[in-house]
Amino acid sequence: MNKKKIDIFDTTLRDGEQGPGCLLTLQSKLEIAEQLEFLGVDIIEAGFPVSSPADFKAVQEVSKLIKNAKVCALARARELDIDIAVDALKNAVCPRVQLGIGTSDIHIKNKFNSTRDEILAVAFKMVRYASKKIEEVQFFAEDAGRADNLFLAKMVENVIDAGAKVVNLPDTNGFCTPFEYYEKIKFVIDTVPNIHKAKISVHCHNDLGMATANTIVGLLAGASQAEGTVNGVGERAGNAALEEIIMTLMIKDLPVYTTVNPIYISKLSKMVERAMSNDVQANKAIVGRNAFAHSSGIHQDGVLKDRSNYEIIDPAMIGFELPDLILTARSGRAALKNRMQTLDIQFVEKEFELYYDCFLRLADTKSIVTDADLVDLCHDINKR
Repeated sequence: MNKKKIDIFDTTLRDGEQGPGCLLTLQSKLEIAEQLEFLGVDIIEAGFPVSSPADFKAVQEVSKLIKNAKVCALARARELDIDIAVDALKNAVCPRVQLGIGTSDIHIKNKFNSTRDEILAVAFKMVRYASKKIEEVQFFAEDAGRADNLFLAKMVENVIDAGAKVVNLPDTNGFCTPFEYYEKIKFVIDTVPNIHKAKISVHCHNDLGMATANTIVGLLAGASQAEGTVNGVGERAGNAALEEIIMTLMIKDLPVYTTVNPIYISKLSKMVERAMSNDVQANKAIVGRNAFAHSSGIHQDGVLKDRSNYEIIDPAMIGFELPDLILTARSGRAALKNRMQTLDIQFVEKEFELYYDCFLRLADTKSIVTDADLVDLCHDINKR
């Protein structure tokens, strides 16, 4: 099977920062951008330059720092936005401007008080304008998830004719199911006559908890670029989590692949968590502190025999420091014995059941039995 390389587009510094309370300092943005380049993402969206002097400065400084990835800046479909974005990117080795406008009837009517024809004309004019200012233009069809597919296809054809090299079809409100999003992306790719002149990108939000699934099916439908944020940060319920997209492409045998180096994922996740003061939920896929933790006795026994019994990802792949087995009332004999041996607690094998019974009684009173608890327990038993 011939596999297609997917471009990984990170928007942690732009869309991710839009999450409430997730404001990043310039220094944090530079550190995260550098780590993203180590990871090997293809495009870093560094900010929205017209929105504030600080965002302009951030895009400017990231552009100076990054040497391998493309650096992207966001703009609305306005000449001033485009001009300021181009100016902020002037030091980038590979600059890209992303501009867009709403394409669902809900946005066209309620947000712009406009018509489909007027929106098409604005999109064409602004993409053409941007294409004269910078070599690589990406257009985003905002709220494509709720847009009429025929109109969406017409919009895509329109902006490609105007010079767009990449067309982003975002599920802005996390509205689509994977079945709907797959059909939407496939319809556009199969219908637009000049589609070969541009890449299709997928950008999914997580309002219904389907952002990563929608991203993957969008790629399977023919898209060539996947967008996401570290830890899934972003407005409302956030974006598709970059680490989930990357590891799905690496673990599953799919017709698409990425060349990023996942060893930096764990470090990058912690860096973003600290910088944004936005705690990662404990059971978050890939990077949550419980992502490789086991407390069930059956699972612990299986993991002690071979971690692949209950883990589809080798934690070392993402630079994750392997946690100890968590001792709870659900832990079995194998886990307790392993922990006692690790702590160098001496016991006679034929008396182990006594330790296990005492452990269970203690565990019934606590959510987690710590190493200190276990040492104290065994000390008390040995004194009897």
